[in-house]
Amino acid sequence: MKTDVIIIGGGAAGLMCAIEAGKRGRSVRVIERSERLGKKILVSGGGRCNFTNVHASPENYISENPGFCKSALARYTPADFISLVEKHGIRYHEKKLGQLFCDGSSRQVVELLEKECRAAGVEIHLGCEVQHVHKNAVFHLKTSQGELDARSLVIATGGLSFPKLGATDFGYRIAKQFGLKVLPPRPGLVPLTSGQDELEMFRGLSGVSVDVTAECNGAGFRENLLFTHHGLSGPAILQVSNYWRAGDTVRVDLLPGRSARDILDAGRQGNRELAAVLGGHLPRRFAQAWCKRFVPARPASQMSARELGEIAQRLHRWEIHACGTEGYGKAEVTLGGVDTRELSSKTMEAGRVPGLFFIGEAVDVTGWLGGFNFQWAWASGHAAGVAVAIP
Repeated sequence: MKTDVIIIGGGAAGLMCAIEAGKRGRSVRVIERSERLGKKILVSGGGRCNFTNVHASPENYISENPGFCKSALARYTPADFISLVEKHGIRYHEKKLGQLFCDGSSRQVVELLEKECRAAGVEIHLGCEVQHVHKNAVFHLKTSQGELDARSLVIATGGLSFPKLGATDFGYRIAKQFGLKVLPPRPGLVPLTSGQDELEMFRGLSGVSVDVTAECNGAGFRENLLFTHHGLSGPAILQVSNYWRAGDTVRVDLLPGRSARDILDAGRQGNRELAAVLGGHLPRRFAQAWCKRFVPARPASQMSARELGEIAQRLHRWEIHACGTEGYGKAEVTLGGVDTRELSSKTMEAGRVPGLFFIGEAVDVTGWLGGFNFQWAWASGHAAGVAVAIP
């Protein structure tokens, strides 16, 4: 069967691409190996889909080619997707920091995309496995549901995160097959694991959350840190995990926006144990465990100014030595992927392989936590969808 455009991957980026190409008059087929569309959309945002962030800008993305995302993000903005959400009568709210969620269910976003696909005449093949791809005059695909030909082929198969949902390295393999460079993938927005020394403390605090600023390699985020049985998680840690590499130190400010020294001096005047003093500013269980590890077992009034200064400095710059991550099984995204220097920033087309496009998470563009990765999916999908519609 012959068609204008085949899109491999029925997730956020692939469906957006299909919609844009279809409504511009192209015949479009979406091939999805799963039995349902948008599986990652469905589980996102705790089942409510953090579908965009109103503050999305190129500064919120990580890539070895930082300027690459500018064009697509400028031509399809958060306001554009919000208009689509409102067109379908989906109620939504801002949770915090520009993060938009459905009031109802993530299913509403998948249904929106399905409706737009139907309106654009897009044909969808579910449970369809791509077995082989090659190109002569056109792209020829051998699939579990037969053979297909297309003038344009769009790879929207995502990265390696969420393996339980069927994530594979298909997109990277296709890129390599056609001679394109792929930057080594690694888990992103992922909890960090700790060595045995710190882990003993962290396990005892499992479930405790602290408002902090976490920093790594020049990137800092004011969010919550969550202690786990394996190490550290929570939004602050997920954010800095994108910047962390093996051997790096994560620095944590436990009292952001406050003066630890002033707090300690007040405790010194009151002749109180520092665990009790800090327990008024931090979760008590955490304050007790932290002081047991780092603070002399005597009242603040018996400590020297130098000792209090050193404790205050550690409260603002607590160094944590992560030894790894919890891997793709707990990662929300995949860093790395198809090298953007192989692609057009305007169209997502491979410069050396006319008609071949890569979009979404398969590409070396990774957003922060909070709706930024969905916005990249919409923007890159839109860019390719417009491009494949040009004769």
